[in-house]
Amino acid sequence: MSAPVFERPVAVPASAAPAPTRSPGAPPAVAPSAAAAAGPGAVRRVRPGPALAVIAGCNAMIQLDDPLMNIALPGIRADLGLSALAASWVIGAYLLAFGGLLLLGGRAGDILGRRRVFTAGVAVFTAAAALRALAPGGELLIAVRAVEGAGAAFAAANGFVLMLATFAEGPARKRAIAVCTAVGAAATAGGLLLAGALTSAGSWRWVLLLNVPVGLAVLFLVPRVIAETERVKGRFDLAGSVLSALAAAGLVYGLSQAAERPWNDLLVAGPLVAGATLLAGFVVVQRRTAQPIVRLGLFGDRDRALAFASMLVLPGALIGAYFFLSQFFQQDSGWSPLAAAFGLLPVPLTMAAAAGLAVRAERAIGPKRVMAVGAIALAVENLWLSCLGPQDSYLTAVLPSLVLLGAGMACCAVPATVLATSGLRPEELGSAGSVLNALQAVGGSLCIALLVTASSGHADFAGAMSAGFTAGAAFATAGLLLSLCLRSRP
Repeated sequence: MSAPVFERPVAVPASAAPAPTRSPGAPPAVAPSAAAAAGPGAVRRVRPGPALAVIAGCNAMIQLDDPLMNIALPGIRADLGLSALAASWVIGAYLLAFGGLLLLGGRAGDILGRRRVFTAGVAVFTAAAALRALAPGGELLIAVRAVEGAGAAFAAANGFVLMLATFAEGPARKRAIAVCTAVGAAATAGGLLLAGALTSAGSWRWVLLLNVPVGLAVLFLVPRVIAETERVKGRFDLAGSVLSALAAAGLVYGLSQAAERPWNDLLVAGPLVAGATLLAGFVVVQRRTAQPIVRLGLFGDRDRALAFASMLVLPGALIGAYFFLSQFFQQDSGWSPLAAAFGLLPVPLTMAAAAGLAVRAERAIGPKRVMAVGAIALAVENLWLSCLGPQDSYLTAVLPSLVLLGAGMACCAVPATVLATSGLRPEELGSAGSVLNALQAVGGSLCIALLVTASSGHADFAGAMSAGFTAGAAFATAGLLLSLCLRSRP
């Protein structure tokens, strides 16, 4: 449920491998019932505050999973004797399942009920999170990670839509999106510190258990504070589900390999070409299907299409800070993993603090200006960090840029999420939420691959880091251009 957050920021230790989720003519396919007057996706609003707390907690749990795995990965490799390839699959298996099943998860929620599918996804995710900490070998760990990614996909696709359905479009929904952004960022901050402390003082297995109590709490509270949604009569669109899953998996896998191999390598070019071909076939099938898994009319609104595009490119302005600075702190400055986690704290803390301000600014001056200001902040901080050297002070050279980064991401993420999910009928919320998550999953993989490619031509780490942050500034500039194409709104 990455909706208001740019997909799961990755903190990579020096020894870890880089981690590569209103259509005007849409036919209503609603099960007739007395409750359907409020719309097939509407939740019977009983306890919106506690419901938001549960959904935000699940959102934070899923966001935190990648940083935890990357912090634990060096210990996993040492204890289980994993090769570099096997270690990459510990990350890649999760990403393939998560990216490939998001659209199917959203459609399953339409037909089977969102709370039911959300609960099932959280249960699978929590069980897999517990099993991975007990894995005796790499093969079982990789398999469990794939199951965990599947659970995360079904939970993310439906949890976000439950939030949208619980809060009516307008100020209440915008505040809910801001709360999810703030909770996710704060949880990432606290989780990184706790994981760093456990890594320094204990075993990687304890780190991997951190999400289990959160998942159990969510499972306990969901039936008590969230009502089931009305189901939509329809079928699963088997062809669309298979094509979307294979296309997303091919793109994510190819991009993850591009972080370590040249772009003309068979393991990079082959999956990317296959993924692009399958994606084209998916679009053709969706045009001809009466009940598609994704309503292509979602992209007919210019502002929504631009918001979707922002989700694809803006992760590149964030990932560099976690990827390069975590190594810079430990390699060049000699910091411990815990100290490096402290050093990165200003990003999620500022993002949490700025989320509410972004909602107020969006109401005052409109989403176009807020997103433009945020993108400019991201470009400035990436260019600032591109000049960072070992002799520079953290307080004067790093801390201000990290504050800019957190504020800029909040200013971009909150309005973009609002634009992407506004003006939709209830039966279209699932499709929009799934597309939003899928674009973030693919965008995160694309951005890390391009950042690593931009930095790979430099022999020394300082040059590679400078090139990577320059690429991050280019991603932020692309986000700025997209925001300037938005319509001006009061």
